[in-house]
Amino acid sequence: MYGNYLDDAAKIVAEKREENLKFEHARLTAEEKDQILKEFHPDRIASEFEEIKIGPNKGQKAPHELAAMLQAKPRFDPDHVDLNHIDYEADVLVIGGGGAGTSAAIMASEAGAKVLLVTKLRVGDANTMMAEGGIQAADKANDSPAQHYLDAFGGGHFDGKPELVYTLVNKAPSVIKWLNDLGVEFDKEADGTMVTTHGGGTSRKRMHACKDYSGAEIMRTLRDETFNRADKITVVDFTSAVEIIKNEKGEAAGAVLVNMETGEVRIAKAKVVIIATGGAGRMHYQGFPTSNHYGATADGLVMAYRAGAKLLYQDSLQYHPTGAAYPEQILGKLVTEKVRSLGAKLINKDGEVYIHPLETRDVNASGIIKEVRQGRGVKNDVQDAVWLDTPMIEIIHGEGTILKRIPAMYKMFIKYGIDIRTEPILVYPTLHYQNGGVEIDKTCHTNVPNLLVAGEASGGVHGTNRLMGNSLLDVVVFGREAGIEAGKMFGKIAMSDTSKLSLEHVKAFEKERDAAGIKGDEVSPKLLPTYTHGNKEFEKKPWPGAAK
Repeated sequence: MYGNYLDDAAKIVAEKREENLKFEHARLTAEEKDQILKEFHPDRIASEFEEIKIGPNKGQKAPHELAAMLQAKPRFDPDHVDLNHIDYEADVLVIGGGGAGTSAAIMASEAGAKVLLVTKLRVGDANTMMAEGGIQAADKANDSPAQHYLDAFGGGHFDGKPELVYTLVNKAPSVIKWLNDLGVEFDKEADGTMVTTHGGGTSRKRMHACKDYSGAEIMRTLRDETFNRADKITVVDFTSAVEIIKNEKGEAAGAVLVNMETGEVRIAKAKVVIIATGGAGRMHYQGFPTSNHYGATADGLVMAYRAGAKLLYQDSLQYHPTGAAYPEQILGKLVTEKVRSLGAKLINKDGEVYIHPLETRDVNASGIIKEVRQGRGVKNDVQDAVWLDTPMIEIIHGEGTILKRIPAMYKMFIKYGIDIRTEPILVYPTLHYQNGGVEIDKTCHTNVPNLLVAGEASGGVHGTNRLMGNSLLDVVVFGREAGIEAGKMFGKIAMSDTSKLSLEHVKAFEKERDAAGIKGDEVSPKLLPTYTHGNKEFEKKPWPGAAK
């Protein structure tokens, strides 16, 4: 039990559980969705964004925190970087060791490329590892990629690039087969049929899962396959890319690297560069807690932007509706949407089901924020929140379902004395996903020649809102596409074409920065967040809705 004043609040939920189990909240109309988003979604708070003053997206809006990084000083003076001393040379340089980066490395190596994969932490230290609920694919008889397209395109407010959404959904069935063949242990029936469930915004049950640690299982498999290809893929971990290097033609030709442990600078030269650096949750936009891994600091966006790559929807973030809001030790940790897929409903302090549990993520996040702001949230000393009534799952599906289907959720809460089989949990939106990023085409090309981007660092796949299960799909689909494309490219590029390496674009960016009157000593990319006591950057705002 909670063992404090929250026990009384939880009793209200228990008293109304039977009634709430029978009650089905109607889906919101399009007009109602638009209204709740307009009033309560964090992306709609104009004061939290500013105009970008320099670069390809000059005049557009970005969150204050991202704008600061996009327009900050480079970490190194270009004149003090020796580009003549090459430390690593490869056909394809992959920056990032998550699902997109490993998928890209695997496919490029399969095409015969010599691949260098550099990763800030270790291979697998990525948001992919932390994804829980599942991966979408329309591979059953009652479904189709066309239906998946309608769900994904509409769920993204029709803002996605059609060719990217088309690629995402049409490659999905083959990606599931590829992962299965590599050894991913998907949930299956006794006859081998894959178990599929609904997600928010899906019109069919197409969510394939590995209990509630789907991302970890997929990442385990991709990591193992990467290491199995050691003859073709060289992995350099605890090494960050801090600047894209170009050749005299303006094509991407490598990267400036820095060892995270020693601070030593290294130069990597390559024919093709793939950015797969993932998300930005550790930027803590608007002071929100995050579900993201420690290294998610928008580095890829910064490097690509300084190299001249355009961003798309950089002002759009996803706040997952159900982040843990109690106890403090797990504030912001992801409570997978699969919990709601299995039947748990969102309940306010009065014990009322106030919204359908499987509305799209942005709508449900806005709904929770609305309940809290209007006084119907559950007050506590960590983060005012709403209830997610997890005991409903075992009532609906039978005893043992939680341990069988969402064991990681059970383990996360039982450590703190909360048994989700018998007690509801408190949830509040957590900064979860970077909807926007570097603009790409269907083969992952940016507007900078020989620079490809895949996964969460890219923009346009999900429009301005992502559906559950489309992120794991995105990183594998477009990670593979980037690797396949790089595999086609490298043989047509002579290494002599990359002989004259240059950071002139960084110098030009610095001049543009000076001309715009941008001051300050902040440097980028950020690389890692800082949580030291007294850090003004982190402490400038309390968590949204937190008890004062």
